[in-house]
Amino acid sequence: MSTASAGTASVSTASVNVHIGRVEGCAASRADDVLAVEEPLEIRLGYRSLSITMRTPGNDFELAAGFLHSEGMIRDAGQILSMGRPDDCGTDVVVVELEGNPPESAQPQRNFLMTSACGVCGKASLQDLAVNICPILPPDDIRLSPQTIHGLPDSLRKAQSVFDSTGGLHAAARFSLQGELESLREDIGRHNAVDKLVGAALLGWRMPMSKSLLLVSGRASFELVQKALVAGIPVMAAVGAPSSLAVATAARSGMTLIGFLKNGRFNVYTGSHRILGL
Repeated sequence: MSTASAGTASVSTASVNVHIGRVEGCAASRADDVLAVEEPLEIRLGYRSLSITMRTPGNDFELAAGFLHSEGMIRDAGQILSMGRPDDCGTDVVVVELEGNPPESAQPQRNFLMTSACGVCGKASLQDLAVNICPILPPDDIRLSPQTIHGLPDSLRKAQSVFDSTGGLHAAARFSLQGELESLREDIGRHNAVDKLVGAALLGWRMPMSKSLLLVSGRASFELVQKALVAGIPVMAAVGAPSSLAVATAARSGMTLIGFLKNGRFNVYTGSHRILGL
């Protein structure tokens, strides 16, 4: 596989300084603020435009690889012949060449822009949601102590450099079963953050992620659970609430799904057998 360097998102590329007016009570002043950057990225499969997503610049090749994996278009990094940037398109286009590019009829059709808030909304039809039937996870002997789970959010926040300066980015983090932070990606779109994280594991030949915990900084939606299951992740935790479809999907596939993980508390919605004491 041949790639140009995608780089890791830095604070300077993922954020921008702006001048603002600030009002506290009746006192008004001028100040500087830092905003998370949101820019479009077009993912092309050969000469064909596959998707346009709004993302925070950085780790774009990982984002493209993770997207293709979660859509069921690739299984491993060996199917990627090359990833690069067209000479005339700057840094907002990634072109991917796959081994035996799938025919257009087998590719998910993205007919309009995906916003940074939603990955599912770009689907051409509801039937496309069933293209990637979430796999049933194989049996395992994973048993996690509550103390391990409690420590995840603090490790995540300590590593969120861009969030600290902007407060506007979602994060997805991969932990070992012992609760050690192994990888973290940030993006203005929560689905992009997960795709970047999965793409990093894919390109690093660390798939499936069957010995990993996933923590997301927001809520647990169906699309995030689906991406995690396709990557083989057995335990997913969210700082916020899960949706009903996320819970139903996790239960059907044998995933442990945790929500409201904060302030020394959490709820276990599915797969409680992996948590000691339950």
